[in-house]
Amino acid sequence: MRIKFKYYKGIFLLLMAIVSSASVFASTPNWEGAQWIWQQEDGPANTWVAFRKSFNLNKIPKDVVAKIAVDTKYWLWVNGEMVLFEGGLARGAAPDTNYYDEVDLTKYLKEGENTIAILVWYWGRTRKVHDDSGKGGLLFHANLGEEELVSNADWKLKVHPAYDAKSGGGGKSANRVNAYSVKFDARKSMGDWSKAAWYSNSFDDANWGKPVEKGAANNKPWETLVKRVIPQWNDRGLANYESLTLESNKIELPYKNTTDSLVVIHAKLPFNQQITPYLKVNSKAGKTIIADMDNPFNMLKGTYITKDGVQEFESYSWINGHNVEYTIPPGVEVLELKYRWTGVGEMTGTFETSDPYFTRLWWMARNTLYVCARDNYMDCPDRERGLWVGDVADQTGAVFYTLNEPGRLLLKKGIDNTIAYRAGDTIQGLAPGFGAYRGKSSELTGQSLQYIDQGIWQYYYNTGDKATLENAYPAVLNYLKLWSMQPNGLPKHRKGYANWVDWGIDTDPVATNVVLYFMALKATKKMAIALGKTKDIIWYNSRINSIKENFEKEYWQGNRYGSKNKLIEERVSALAIISGLAKKEHYTILVDSVLVPVKKSSPHMEWLAEEAIMITGQYDKGLLRMKDRYQEQVDRKWLTTLYEKYQPKLRGTYNHAWNAPNYVLSRYIAGVKATAIAWSSYEVKPNLAHMNSVKQIVPSVKGDITVEVHKTENNYQLNLISPEKTTATIYIPKAGKNITKIEVNGKSIWKNNKFKKRINAFDFESEDDEFLKFQVEPGNWQITASYN
Repeated sequence: MRIKFKYYKGIFLLLMAIVSSASVFASTPNWEGAQWIWQQEDGPANTWVAFRKSFNLNKIPKDVVAKIAVDTKYWLWVNGEMVLFEGGLARGAAPDTNYYDEVDLTKYLKEGENTIAILVWYWGRTRKVHDDSGKGGLLFHANLGEEELVSNADWKLKVHPAYDAKSGGGGKSANRVNAYSVKFDARKSMGDWSKAAWYSNSFDDANWGKPVEKGAANNKPWETLVKRVIPQWNDRGLANYESLTLESNKIELPYKNTTDSLVVIHAKLPFNQQITPYLKVNSKAGKTIIADMDNPFNMLKGTYITKDGVQEFESYSWINGHNVEYTIPPGVEVLELKYRWTGVGEMTGTFETSDPYFTRLWWMARNTLYVCARDNYMDCPDRERGLWVGDVADQTGAVFYTLNEPGRLLLKKGIDNTIAYRAGDTIQGLAPGFGAYRGKSSELTGQSLQYIDQGIWQYYYNTGDKATLENAYPAVLNYLKLWSMQPNGLPKHRKGYANWVDWGIDTDPVATNVVLYFMALKATKKMAIALGKTKDIIWYNSRINSIKENFEKEYWQGNRYGSKNKLIEERVSALAIISGLAKKEHYTILVDSVLVPVKKSSPHMEWLAEEAIMITGQYDKGLLRMKDRYQEQVDRKWLTTLYEKYQPKLRGTYNHAWNAPNYVLSRYIAGVKATAIAWSSYEVKPNLAHMNSVKQIVPSVKGDITVEVHKTENNYQLNLISPEKTTATIYIPKAGKNITKIEVNGKSIWKNNKFKKRINAFDFESEDDEFLKFQVEPGNWQITASYN
């Protein structure tokens, strides 16, 4: 019997192995027959290569989804119709992976002859936000039913002669930005090479060459193919500018430059956006038109050299700013000027209050977040486009009140890239330049620690994406173990490659990192609990308790937290409150002596000071600080995003990632925050301070949450639209008055200080000196409280 059992057990395990292998194989994309193709030369950098493939279809399949991978970007046409504008996701700060797209071609195909045309742009340089493979390439696979269409030597190829590979980036972009400026000479253009052969004026590719097969899928140097982790850009199509001005005078098109000198047409955008500029002109050949931005830190531009006649051009390298500046030579007639706005998903979150200052500030912060998001979250969209992890941590809180699902997925990509690109056990700041790649550490300790709590943990808490947390957790634990403890019970300072914590003045790096390390420990302990890593909890508790026991005696200076030998500043005190290290008995003196009057932080840590004040419950003072810090920017009516720094003469970029007042306003003034993983429960506890109304839409992972509050002297009205699979706790303020009546959806449920009548899915939870609390299920709720 024992022999028979072992025999059947062996057969069972073999079958399980086969099933498992089949499952893995089934989940692996089929690239059979597809080859990476390119010209004979591997590059060169900044090369634009055109590919064409014609084929016949006897019958159009029900679904034709093509898989396309490139290094680095591509534009796709089928039968002369553009299917995809800027495909391809930068390889990210993660070696040994290359993203591929899935693109539905079905509706573009026809019975008979079809032509696919693809323009591939190879960047050819690594700047941390993109890990160059060292070879340009195109990989294509589509199942056409009767056959498979794959990239191979049967395709046609031509290096596009109109694109100048030496266009460069302008300024210092060679050290900062992966992409390049575009320089296109229309005298060398190939015409409309995307057209199919069956067009009456079809394109003839007979003189095109054959591509060289460089290798099969999942081979070096492109390595493992990973499905694109965010949707394609939201392409809103070509649109007219808000206005066109020349020397401060508005003009209408068509316009012809009849002067003897260059003129500049300023084309106004609705707000600071990522755009590609478009033009249509009538000109003689050899005229140079430049599309640049008003943005002083913009590194890229589009240059177009005309051919004879009416012609149009769109520069495919995106740029950003408030106005596009078209430099028009003498004799050129401008027929049309347009722009294409593309980006990651939508800004579906909104915030409005009765105070227009804070409504505008939130809107500016929203725009700042969105213009700093694309292939990754970045510090700024102009001079660097770097995935500095501290900047991403600043953005994270705002993402969940501002962007829809693509914005959340972009955070996942940032986390996965950061974990993949660490140097040994060091979590790096993925910055451009600084020699910070290929194993050389770019550790900014403050940013690496901040990222653990405010980046990785907050991503999981707001999404419930356990797979991403499981991938990140071992690296986070190993990084925290790089820090040693001192005899005084506190962590020993790690400088990293720079002792930087903030652009502001009088920083205190040692004390700042002690608190950030404490916060990282607490966050990682919660990760361990979520993942069932119970053996690790003892280690976390030991360090957490040690810092709790020793922080006060080392860093409390009588009216602030910080190092004894450092000047007063607000960052350590703010972090002490947020982390829970600060004693509540110190709140009053911390707010009045430090957090309100001391303003030495840059925007990178400014929002932490504002959040700390809100945590103490002194909302008016938090708003007062926020208004004081951003007043100059909000008053600039032309400005639609927020600056890198506050100093008038040293502001830096006017669209920097770490401005997050929208997180503070949404969480503490609108008062909407998650209270359980993935927003399965949340609270609505508005704190209107001096305002009498607020409206917030939160694009949570469960669906949009809409809260609208209006208050008067005698009434308080709260409307809530709560999505499925959530439970909300609603706070109705007593405001020092007697609540005489509460109505819910027109029915009286509270009278004479008593819960009068229960309504289905709406329950009384508890009462204290400040609030009545009610628990509600999904649905639409209109609550009105009357005061005596």
